[in-house]
Amino acid sequence: MHARGGPLPPALLRVAELLGKLPGVGDKTAQRYALHLVTADPGLAPELSHALAELGTRVRPCARCASIAEVADDGSPALCFVCADPRRDPALLCVVARVPDLLAIERSGAMRGRYFVLGRLLSPLDGVGAADLPMDALRLRVTDPASPVTEVLVATPPSVDGEATALLIARELAALGVRVTRLASGVPHGGDLEYFDQVTIGRAIEGRKGYG
Repeated sequence: MHARGGPLPPALLRVAELLGKLPGVGDKTAQRYALHLVTADPGLAPELSHALAELGTRVRPCARCASIAEVADDGSPALCFVCADPRRDPALLCVVARVPDLLAIERSGAMRGRYFVLGRLLSPLDGVGAADLPMDALRLRVTDPASPVTEVLVATPPSVDGEATALLIARELAALGVRVTRLASGVPHGGDLEYFDQVTIGRAIEGRKGYG
């Protein structure tokens, strides 16, 4: 009955297969997690199942910045914790590639403005061109009369794709009359922001420089 998977039932192997799709989770780790769910802590599986189902129905991209937000009970547009915070400086907008980058910057405590999440970087080798980036949405966000922006801090990773994306953003926003700045040196080239320490990110934000 279980010839293909050895002694383990197909249902458990399916869970292990899905867990193995998560970043940083190998086959052995995924199998160990699946076994834990049905042996060491049987009550965890139903709880996890419920949480995952709720994740799929209640968590959506933020209506303003495309970060992660939870749908409100009254059905109003989902806003992330930053966009919903009235203490944030609406004139400063930080553009990041991914949500983990946003979270890394938040941990530094140096960013008091708001964010815009691109979702991807310009990468010709991967078939991602300028038309694949949400530049129209970014321009609308910058020129929103209800929340005018005077400075756009481009916090894309210091990689080839990140620098190309930053240059594209600076060029696209040049005619809008906003100051476009870039993270200062000190962030190692080729890395991902989510792995940098808080002090390095904080100093890079405080020492940001303008284009041109």
